[in-house]
Amino acid sequence: MNGHGPAAPGSTGPARPRPSSRPHPSHPDVPAPDVPAPDVPAPDGPGTGGPGTGGPGLPEPAELAEPADLVGRVGRVGPGGGQGRGSSGGLLGPPLHVAGPEGPWEEVHDQLTGRGHVLVHTTWGQWLAAALLDPGLRGLLGRDWPRYRQTAAPAGRLRFAASRMVLKHTAAAALQLPADALDLAYRPGGRPHLRGLAGTEVSLAHTDELIVVAVSRTGPIGVDAEPVTRRPSFELLHPYVCTPAEAAELAALPEDDRTARLLHLWTLKEAYTKALGHGMRRRFAAFGFSRDEQGRTVLADEPAGAPRWILATHLVHGRYLVSAAHHPLFPVETPSRPAPHPLEETGLPPAATLGWPLPGSSGAQPT
Repeated sequence: MNGHGPAAPGSTGPARPRPSSRPHPSHPDVPAPDVPAPDVPAPDGPGTGGPGTGGPGLPEPAELAEPADLVGRVGRVGPGGGQGRGSSGGLLGPPLHVAGPEGPWEEVHDQLTGRGHVLVHTTWGQWLAAALLDPGLRGLLGRDWPRYRQTAAPAGRLRFAASRMVLKHTAAAALQLPADALDLAYRPGGRPHLRGLAGTEVSLAHTDELIVVAVSRTGPIGVDAEPVTRRPSFELLHPYVCTPAEAAELAALPEDDRTARLLHLWTLKEAYTKALGHGMRRRFAAFGFSRDEQGRTVLADEPAGAPRWILATHLVHGRYLVSAAHHPLFPVETPSRPAPHPLEETGLPPAATLGWPLPGSSGAQPT
């Protein structure tokens, strides 16, 4: 859906507008009338920005106007940089890059086993040959086959097939099950889930060429992705996206800083509402984020004693912000593991984690 929409059922205010009326790259291609759309909406419109310098309330992404210069501006960016950590000790580390159905998949299974959740990223072009040539595509897509067939644009149809293939292969590798044995369905509102696998949560996002998938066995999880080149309008969006405290803090920043941090804030809120299964139906201005004493982004006003939400944002391929939100319902014992081997054979850099040094600290801090 493009443009301004009606208020969602149960919401208390106007629906959030989209920054542009053109089709949104992060939203799935137009669904068939009888198949609900998956829960992967995201704002439309470009965004770039600069280093945040505001107070302790909002996340502070590094300058994004020149992605190639990001490393020098944020201190430490790369595998093992700042990672979101919750009270259970779980990590939302950088998404693993998987270049196709052949993998590598070992680390995907290992992360799900050790952490209870895993993030994977790839590009739909890397899965294009599989989507075109796989003789078992119909069986793999399952109930998504009618929607695939009814998507008119060839590029949109292939992106749709690739995104579902990535989701199923990721879940299959994580759970050690055959990909074509998984039954991907959608809850009311479009949230994807795997039928017959109670306790397994999945989330999907795609924008431009990027596809991101999350799988969790420890509680709800959501992901969102946006190009760092988007420029969302603060004047247009802040009544719909920001709490009063967030809006006031953003308003005090220079324009480029404000734009960058608004884009970062949007991706975090999108990931959080997708984890809840609300998607675009939940008013972003109805909840906010703050930073704890360690500089980590946390959900504001979380109930004392309840499992804390884990939030993290990563830079992928140097040009995409990928945010994830996870609510661990029980702790997972994390075994001590060496750092994963670089995926040198892909020719693409692994995902980097955005971190920002705190005053008096030389290291990067998690989002």
